[in-house]
Amino acid sequence: MEQKTKINAVDGKQELVITREFDLPLELLFKAYVEPDIVEQWMGTKVLKLENKRHGSWQFETTDPKGNKHGFNGVIHEFIPNRKITRTFEMENTPFGVQLEFLEFEQLTEDRSRLNMHVVYRSVAVRDQVLQLPFAQGINMAHNRIQDIVSKLK
Repeated sequence: MEQKTKINAVDGKQELVITREFDLPLELLFKAYVEPDIVEQWMGTKVLKLENKRHGSWQFETTDPKGNKHGFNGVIHEFIPNRKITRTFEMENTPFGVQLEFLEFEQLTEDRSRLNMHVVYRSVAVRDQVLQLPFAQGINMAHNRIQDIVSKLK
């Protein structure tokens, strides 16, 4: 089955461009990234903090099947409702370090929208390490959950 989330990884560059079209109005797609209850559902994580504003911060936590807790956090640098979120993203206790994410939300029609993500890593090597993980599968599954969960809010 073809994955609907497209990942463009140019050789020798320390970035990814991720694109996904949703059968959702722009406002609902944006809501999936800023409403803690919705974020918890599609990410399968607990939202400890989510300050949707410039210079706000966020902190999520997930528990693996063995009961170990894993944290994710970052700072929101730019927040324009229904248009853009620029933030850092860090998985705690991993070798990957902080990445910079530019999320842009685009209305295609009244009932369709697109998410464009530009993710910048510290180095090409770190980006390539991330791509060795089941990253493409994971983000596609997460985006599928956004579509399923948020479409019920229409």
